[in-house]
Amino acid sequence: MRLYLAAAVLLLAFVAYTEAQDDSIQDRLSTFRDQVTEFSKTVAEKAKTHFDTMRTSEFAESTKNWFTERFQQIKQKIDEISQ
Repeated sequence: MRLYLAAAVLLLAFVAYTEAQDDSIQDRLSTFRDQVTEFSKTVAEKAKTHFDTMRTSEFAESTKNWFTERFQQIKQKIDEISQ
């Protein structure tokens, strides 16, 4: 009988201890909101940095120039044909 009583008291003490440490739902949601906000800011900053890096890279510039040259050549040929 004393073993059951001791186990019950320990269980109640454990439950009371864990309930005392639990955050409320509002606290959990607030923390989650803050984490999501911080994550989205970090992702946005990294995406912006990578897009800027890609836009100003040598490959992007050379590709843009290549397409511009080809477009000008096609435009000149169309002008020659139409005259």
